[in-house]
Amino acid sequence: MIHPHAIVDPRAELDPSVTVGPFTTIGAGVKIAAGTVIGSHVVIKGPSEIGRNNRIYQFASVGEDTPDLKYQGEPTRLIMGDNNVVREGVTIHRGTIQDRSETVIGSDNLLMAYVHIGHDCVVGNHTILVNNASISGHVVVDDWAILSGYALVHQFVQIGAHAFVGPGSFLYHDVPAFVTATGSPAQPRTINREGMKRRGFSSEQIAQINRAYKILYRRGLTAEQALVELQGLGDDPAVGLFHASVARSRRGIIR
Repeated sequence: MIHPHAIVDPRAELDPSVTVGPFTTIGAGVKIAAGTVIGSHVVIKGPSEIGRNNRIYQFASVGEDTPDLKYQGEPTRLIMGDNNVVREGVTIHRGTIQDRSETVIGSDNLLMAYVHIGHDCVVGNHTILVNNASISGHVVVDDWAILSGYALVHQFVQIGAHAFVGPGSFLYHDVPAFVTATGSPAQPRTINREGMKRRGFSSEQIAQINRAYKILYRRGLTAEQALVELQGLGDDPAVGLFHASVARSRRGIIR
């Protein structure tokens, strides 16, 4: 399962079912679980933990040191879950001790060609990052969010669940859950109605999120005032997710 032209450090731990292509280098402190397939010319450095049934394509760089100038070689790590697809040329950096000391990627994500995930990022589950999307250090991307091609995300920005970021957008501020954002700097446009339909949200839930969006963005309220108004929409989980994504913001939400 390991090509004779691959280089695997003896201190790496690979399940016997892992496939490693030619001219790939896997360093010390790397752990890879069952069923993962690694293409040719991939570099994986540790400490990194990679889960089951991932597919990592050629020329990806996974678990490399961060270029953050504060980083001085401290032991940090990358954690990746299961069933992720990491396409050609993707770069993923480990964390720094100034933050979490780890970069975390969940499960069932699609990272398309030349995506970059910076140090100390947290990427949830079922996300899609399209070609050349780049997230800087300390960014949070929640479950089911989509970043279109060439989207750029500033440090410490948080992108809520089911949000959609349009192509070529530049995010300086947080995107609430379910919101579609486009432009440079990115601005809110509408809710991600189509995404909600695809994921099985009911018509009433979509209508409730639309009401929540209008409270936040169409009535001239501050975020704090909108949070109070949102409580009047009841206890629907989708509205709760929207509310929480606004309440947690420290950089401020897109306007």
